[in-house]
Amino acid sequence: MATEDMPHDGFEDEPGGEQDDFAGTSATPSARPAPSASRSAGLYAAPIPGRASDFQLAAGASLTSLVNQLDAALPKQGLTDLMEQANREAGWEGACGSTDIYGPDLSVNHRVCWKSDDATSSEWVPQAITGVSDAQEDEDWGTSNSDPIAVASYDAENPGRSDYEAGREDCVQTTASDACNEKGVRVTFFNAATQMYRHVLLVWPYINSAKHVSFDGLHAREGTCTSSVTTSCQALNGIHAGGMVWYGDYLYVADTANGMRVFDLRRIMDLNPDNNADVNDPTPDGLVSDVLDKKRVGRQSNVWYSFGYRYVMPQVATLRFTARKATGDSSGNQCYATARPKASYVSLDRTGTDHLVLGEYCNTNNGGTSSGRVGAYPMTALTAAVEGATGTTASADMAFGLPTGATFNGEALWHKIQGATRYEGKWYFHRSNGYDNGRLLQAAATLVDGTTQLAGNGRALQSSFGPEDMYLAHGRGDGFAPQLWSLSEHAQGSKCSLCKRELYSYNMSEVISGFTS
Repeated sequence: MATEDMPHDGFEDEPGGEQDDFAGTSATPSARPAPSASRSAGLYAAPIPGRASDFQLAAGASLTSLVNQLDAALPKQGLTDLMEQANREAGWEGACGSTDIYGPDLSVNHRVCWKSDDATSSEWVPQAITGVSDAQEDEDWGTSNSDPIAVASYDAENPGRSDYEAGREDCVQTTASDACNEKGVRVTFFNAATQMYRHVLLVWPYINSAKHVSFDGLHAREGTCTSSVTTSCQALNGIHAGGMVWYGDYLYVADTANGMRVFDLRRIMDLNPDNNADVNDPTPDGLVSDVLDKKRVGRQSNVWYSFGYRYVMPQVATLRFTARKATGDSSGNQCYATARPKASYVSLDRTGTDHLVLGEYCNTNNGGTSSGRVGAYPMTALTAAVEGATGTTASADMAFGLPTGATFNGEALWHKIQGATRYEGKWYFHRSNGYDNGRLLQAAATLVDGTTQLAGNGRALQSSFGPEDMYLAHGRGDGFAPQLWSLSEHAQGSKCSLCKRELYSYNMSEVISGFTS
């Protein structure tokens, strides 16, 4: 097989322990730490206000030509048809079994659970959630009544592809596992009407060494090994995708160290249109596509591969932070009060002028000068940057430091934030807690000592084990009561016998009541 150069996309790398409660600690996590109080008293505000200027984003180099070339080379599939042809059956409500991962403070309204291979996968770890309520005000997508929810998972198990320029392709050898390659990020679209779902691989377009358009899985660093991958050299490293917002035709995916990667739902490529994986399908460019080979990706030796996925969606734009990177150590998820933030999670606020909320996961146990910051961007500015020329900027119109002062389990309460959203002026945060129940927190912008800061509500409500990103289904289109959706990331296993991966929702009215009762 001919060797093809793989791209270095120029993005900053991420620390290996990204959004990991145990990064930088030597303690062995227990399956179930001792229970602790759900609530504490008082209001807590940040001593250092956030700076909106630190959150500015700018459009990267145009990918339009590359994506147009892929569009001409490969068949496409609309999201409506993809949803109606979803091929994997989810569990729903009571079929998901035990509710042991949920705390007593809130009643879970809806539950979705995955097929066993996805529920237990050590390769794909779910992180981000969004849905049609983010996408459109009327919550109606195309001709389908699927009310889709989308979940992003990152590839957490990858010994790593080595240095392609040295001619080594260890991951395609017969002895290599399917998990060898860094596949990056996949998005799972769940059809609420049929309770079926389908995976789509996110990809990065580039021109290969043969001067052909191709694609690779999303990554932040190309490998530098010249022999087999070892601890003394770097394997290819992916991105965490800790948050995601679907707005109109665009999917905004958090890239922790850089900003956001943007995808277009009108550009989903179908590498197996006849749905018969045993036969390679012809493509419009005169080649063929192979979805049985799970170890190759992109155009190689005049065959299109996709790590075995039928659908791929190429990146169409990049939004990168313009502020300088903090100079302090971040290997243990430390954060700093000024300079470039981390894009650990994102969500959408539709309760006023549409805004995207972006914030940081930080672990103050390992140092740093901040427990985290959040900012909010008008969606009109983000859309203009995506569709504008290289360098077009999108600025946050507000930013805050997280509250400080409250404690929980002998450490700060206001850190280890895995997701946040804003609803009717109040901010809501998911705080993780290792392999135990996380906490749902609330804060509001309040004048403190002459400065508008986020003041934390004194109550903390128990949430699921391993709580992650947030998505608010407002219900204004379908008439349902507003739902706060999230997901749990941890698979059941030796580290946590009670853990389980599910999507779940709370009635927003109950959440609000829980912080006022």
